[in-house]
Amino acid sequence: MGVVACSPHTQPPSAMFLGEYLHTFDSKNRISLPSKFRKGLGRVVVVTRGLDHCLYVYSRKECEKEAKNYATGASGNAARRGLARLFLAGSFEAEVDRTGRVLVPESLKTFASLREKAVIAGVAERVEIWEEDAWKAYTAEIERDANMLAEKVGGTDV
Repeated sequence: MGVVACSPHTQPPSAMFLGEYLHTFDSKNRISLPSKFRKGLGRVVVVTRGLDHCLYVYSRKECEKEAKNYATGASGNAARRGLARLFLAGSFEAEVDRTGRVLVPESLKTFASLREKAVIAGVAERVEIWEEDAWKAYTAEIERDANMLAEKVGGTDV
């Protein structure tokens, strides 16, 4: 792992990531990011543990914003400290190579139960990497419960 230095560098403007793609890991634990996501993510990304046992991938710019969100008030609130530790301490900074591949450390692959194939999903300001079967099960559950979830969050206007 290593320290994630979300320091300011020339970054692309904030991007909106949408869609899902099935990609395969190579023998060196690298996975190709969808070409539609590469410009918005930039040349250096931050990969970290996410919720629901997937991985989150952020541009450095978005990582900086997220780090500030998690750090705010974390010293006085156990839940905030726990989430800050989950997302930030487990982060890994990686360069996107010229063919669009990014290295995913073994510890993060293990956390997300990633094997040979993974779904790469765009979720607004971040990209998520999911184990293929876990993604299928998760999306089936969300699709089944969509009406109830819409009521819980206050409607269907997205």
